[in-house]
Amino acid sequence: MAGTDEAVAATEDDALYVLTAVLLTPAQFPSVLGDDYPEACEALGLTPLADGYGLVLGQDGAGARWTVVVDDVSLVAVAIASWDCGMEYDLSPDERTVVAALPGWPLAVAVATPGVPAPHDPEPDPELTDRPPLSPPDTSTWGPAQRRLGADEIALQWAAWREQIDDADFAPAPAPDGAGAEEPAPPAGATAGAESGRTPHSGIRRVLAEARFYLDNPPPLGRVRSSFASGEARTLRADGPGWSLVARTDDIAFVLLDDEPGEVLPVGRGPELPALLEALDKMAVRPA
Repeated sequence: MAGTDEAVAATEDDALYVLTAVLLTPAQFPSVLGDDYPEACEALGLTPLADGYGLVLGQDGAGARWTVVVDDVSLVAVAIASWDCGMEYDLSPDERTVVAALPGWPLAVAVATPGVPAPHDPEPDPELTDRPPLSPPDTSTWGPAQRRLGADEIALQWAAWREQIDDADFAPAPAPDGAGAEEPAPPAGATAGAESGRTPHSGIRRVLAEARFYLDNPPPLGRVRSSFASGEARTLRADGPGWSLVARTDDIAFVLLDDEPGEVLPVGRGPELPALLEALDKMAVRPA
């Protein structure tokens, strides 16, 4: 996050006071935009380039929210890495790298530019774009975007979620069609996804079957992503129609479903999960 030391990126009409930036690449993209990289690009009206884009979020001199899309991915990546380390970085993309300027922000931004009006959507300008302003998802409801945000949070706070699960709570249950899932036990504070003695949650069986289907039928780019974790493990993220899965290759998995609002369903390793996670990790896209 650029914080209050905003950089200023020159544009033809005004200056953009940069507040933050995110990557839009096959391995890293705002999950609120879609289940995969092409879907995320489509949400912004962009062609899914192999190298991806950088999204620069800021305000113009009138305080209006803008998302500037640039094709200089390396520049944006360096800025993000610097900010994550607590260092200042003047993110000023060259106007020749600007692909599009989209009204609004697709993500919630907690800071604002001092000395300009409060953040607001710009006035409609049909000559510039006929797109409605971008806006973050409504967190008071549940749907695909909220489900993916929930999965993001679990991936970021894995240790906190994992420590709520006692492996002894995973009672072996029959695995229809060789699914091999173990009965889920709900973490503290989450709505129970299954009760003791029940067969594996039907939603979990479906998710594991669809994830297994990916192994022989590669999904759209970015549906399966792998990122760093502690030790030699990887954090694995897979998404599909109506579901998200977050796992560590050396541990358990968590499943979220569109049709189970607010519920987080843990999945024990069992006899099948380790091999499935290993196979998914091998096919996953990874950050450069």
